[in-house]
Amino acid sequence: MTQQTLVRGEHLSVALALASAGVPVLPLRAGKVPFGNCPDCTGNACGGRPNMKTPGPCTCPAPCHGWAAATANPDVLHSPAWGRAWRQAAAVAYHPGGAGLTVVDLDNADAIAWARTALPATRTVATTRGEHWIYRGAMASANGVRPGVDVKSLMSYARWLGPGTGPLAALPDAVRALVVRDPSPVRPVRVSVAVPAGGGRCPHRSPVFLERGIAMAEQRITAASSAVHATVFAAFLAVLSTHGRCGCLTDAHVQRLFAAAGTKGESPRHCADAWANALDRLGL
Repeated sequence: MTQQTLVRGEHLSVALALASAGVPVLPLRAGKVPFGNCPDCTGNACGGRPNMKTPGPCTCPAPCHGWAAATANPDVLHSPAWGRAWRQAAAVAYHPGGAGLTVVDLDNADAIAWARTALPATRTVATTRGEHWIYRGAMASANGVRPGVDVKSLMSYARWLGPGTGPLAALPDAVRALVVRDPSPVRPVRVSVAVPAGGGRCPHRSPVFLERGIAMAEQRITAASSAVHATVFAAFLAVLSTHGRCGCLTDAHVQRLFAAAGTKGESPRHCADAWANALDRLGL
């Protein structure tokens, strides 16, 4: 038996130990990234879990859909489809939100220094470049909440690097406040245009047509695994190119798009800038 095989067996052993404690786990490939979706789920053709707003598991038998693949079911972890992934795994990850936890990922010494002055002490785990501070309680996840600081909980995963040291503290308001969205209202897009010739009704005012457009834009954003800024801008541009001139968009629609972008770590300022750039591109 090779050393590589031993390491892979250790990954499964660690995963099973975590699962027995109720912690949902998943294998990671080299580069600390999840395994790609199976052929049936490629491009989320199955309507995969990351397109939904609730943090639940994926039902595919393969370890699909990133964080949504995480499971504490030993039968799934031992299944043939997962066995193939474990044989190629480079690390073990877990879904903090699924275990009722939040990880504050501090990526460098400056971020750690900030946490020591701004956050209550809790369990810490050393990482390659910094530390994970783990709190008891789940919340929304967001990247880049401060320089070198990400928050990983619901709809996210964190690499398992050991149990850490120190007791778990309750999730403080100071961490929740890091991902609070800007409550200022978004200016509605209402551009008056003439009624179509013949007195017909604007087709974009159909609730079904509009809802489908907004839902597709949300799906496009939340499914992005890279180039998030570009994907958000393209989604905003697509919505505005179809609906920006007929006056059917409201604050609620815009906030839904901003919220989808927020799940990928986009700040309210980034969202507002992308929206303004899309308006400018279309001359609205």
